Amino acid sequence: MKKNILHSIKNIVTAIVVTLFFSCNNNFDEVQKVGVLQNGPVGEAVDLDLDYTEFKEDTVKLITNLLSPKMLDYSNRNFAFSEFPEGVELIIFDDNGYKTTITSNYAIVYSDTDIIDLRGDVKIASHQKDTLFTEQLYYNQKLEWAFTNEPFLLKSLTSNLKGIGFDSDKNLKEPQVLESSGDFEVEN
Repeated sequence: MKKNILHSIKNIVTAIVVTLFFSCNNNFDEVQKVGVLQNGPVGEAVDLDLDYTEFKEDTVKLITNLLSPKMLDYSNRNFAFSEFPEGVELIIFDDNGYKTTITSNYAIVYSDTDIIDLRGDVKIASHQKDTLFTEQLYYNQKLEWAFTNEPFLLKSLTSNLKGIGFDSDKNLKEPQVLESSGDFEVEN
């Protein structure tokens, strides 16, 4: 009789341990899923066409137009950002309505710093037919300033300039070059 009771107790304890083991495993899987969700984006937009406008003197003025096939919103992070994994086209309008177009295959916009990190076939085309080509470029939205430490090619109607390291305003009017070569005009 004692052996039967001892055997029954062992069976019950074994059943409880096995049950606890499997139930903990399921809970651990759920906890892992929660962690994945916290690291993922909090939002996703497709076929994005976003206009940024300002209201001045009883008129609405278009400042920028952002186009992208896909945007992922990571505003749930300590250093919030938006990712454009399928590329971006940013059209910036100046006070006269002229536009400068910036395109790339990939981009990240950092919310706290207003810096855009553009990568892959980056191109800036100004309304004056000046065009900058590079593989990576940063654009400071507050200062309206573009810069890179990567090799670049700047084509204009009168010259071609190649180099490494480039800084300029959004219209490519005030370029500063670290290392350069090519055909260009120098004014005295």
